Amino acid sequence: MLNHVIRPAEDRDLTAIADIYNEAVIRGGASADLEPVSLDARRAWVDSHQPRTKYPVVVIDVIDETTGTRETAGFGSLSKFHQRAGYDGVTELSYYIAGKYHGRGLGTAMVRWLLDAAVSRGFRHAVTIIYADNAGSVALMRKFGFTRFGLLPAAVATAGDDVLHDMSYWYRKL
Repeated sequence: MLNHVIRPAEDRDLTAIADIYNEAVIRGGASADLEPVSLDARRAWVDSHQPRTKYPVVVIDVIDETTGTRETAGFGSLSKFHQRAGYDGVTELSYYIAGKYHGRGLGTAMVRWLLDAAVSRGFRHAVTIIYADNAGSVALMRKFGFTRFGLLPAAVATAGDDVLHDMSYWYRKL
């Protein structure tokens, strides 16, 4: 596990958030966006998380132990699941880790942080939607006790690779 810190996202993090997200868009299989998004689009996404005390956007910084320098390696959020008030106890969890940091424990740290944050904010359930063939995210959801409750089969979404993929829906009671 890399030495890291998870902290609230700030304006200075917008470029890193956009870069990490756009890397995922280009790589495919992690976002239904098919083209990289603008910095303004990512800013609007961050700003949509209101109130931030309930719907946090956070970044995970990796700390170089020899120099003390930090690099933003990923970000995550809790989002409003649905506009109707009856769903207020449900939050949507999402996270993105820069490709060079995949498989190094940062996704695990981020999901753990987001689940703890969801509990402390009084949510009853956490949900997420992932590409059914995204083995890393599927394994992470299983690791944290999520249950797949739905599948949009027959290849409903593309990942920019001209291949249609199934989408899986996951939940966890908090």
